[in-house]
Parts: sequence; C-alpha cells; structure tokens
Amino acid sequence: MKTSPLKLALIPVLMFGFGFAMVPLYDVICDITGLNGKTGRIQAAEVTDPVDRSRTIEVRFLANTSSGLPWDFEPLVQKMEIHPGQVYEAMYRVRSTSKDKTLGQAIPSVSPGPAAEHFNKTECFCFTQQALEGYETRDMPLRFVVGRDISDKIEQITLSYTFFSQDQG
Repeated sequence: MKTSPLKLALIPVLMFGFGFAMVPLYDVICDITGLNGKTGRIQAAEVTDPVDRSRTIEVRFLANTSSGLPWDFEPLVQKMEIHPGQVYEAMYRVRSTSKDKTLGQAIPSVSPGPAAEHFNKTECFCFTQQALEGYETRDMPLRFVVGRDISDKIEQITLSYTFFSQDQG
C-alpha cells in the first residue's frame, strides 16, 4: 500500500496540534480532579482578614529541579505551623552547579488540591524567571497566606516547586 506525501505531511501537523492542546487540556483535567493544585497571587495590601489563632495548619515545603537544569534547589525550612489569615515567609536556596549562566522558571503545586484556592502568595520567586550566573547561590523568599475560609478538614498542605530550564537550545 502506498502512502501519499499529504498523509505523511499531516502527521507532524497533528502531533504539533496535540502538543499545543495539552496545556489547556491539562488545566481542565486538574480543575475537574483537583490534581496539581495551583496557588493564587494577591497583593500584600489585600490581606485584611483577622488571623484565626484558634487553629493551625502544617505547611510542608518541597523543591525539585528538572533533569535539564544544573541547579541544586531546597527549602531552608522543611515545614512550619501556620495560622490561617496570617502572612508568613519561607526561604528557598538555589545554587547553580554550572560554570555558565542559566535560566529557570519555578512552577508551584499545592496538595491537597482543594487547599490550592486558599493558598495565596504575595511574593514569590516563581512569579518571574530566575537567571543564575555560573556557580551562583541565591536565597529567595516566598511570602504567603492561607485564607481563613479553608476547610477545617485540611490540617496539612504541601507546597512543591519544580524549577524547569528556560535556556534556549
């Protein structure tokens, strides 16, 4: 059976279209299933609710780098007990293990998924790409607040960041 050149040319076009559609499709699946919760972003001035000192939530911090990025990345504190409605700061440290300048972007994820809509950042290294010179080390702040309206059933939140390479080539 002979395959026409038109059919062969159509395969890469369909593959590109499928890859292009994966991001919005992934977002829809995450919204439906509650997987890979995405955090919110607010201005510090928007944090006006009183602090709920009657309860605490344990927040755990994780850090990863993709295989294509020559960085070491870690939270400086593994976990903290927080009160909903209060602003907190956690620090992360990143170190380039390359002699060359590299560029990365951190992508956050919150678990359990329903906690994500209540986890808001006022400052985060994940808002912009980070450029590190060769062997540079940098401490980066994360300022966040967990909203008072978070479910009483949520007693622990895990915030995970993965840095991905943004270098071209």
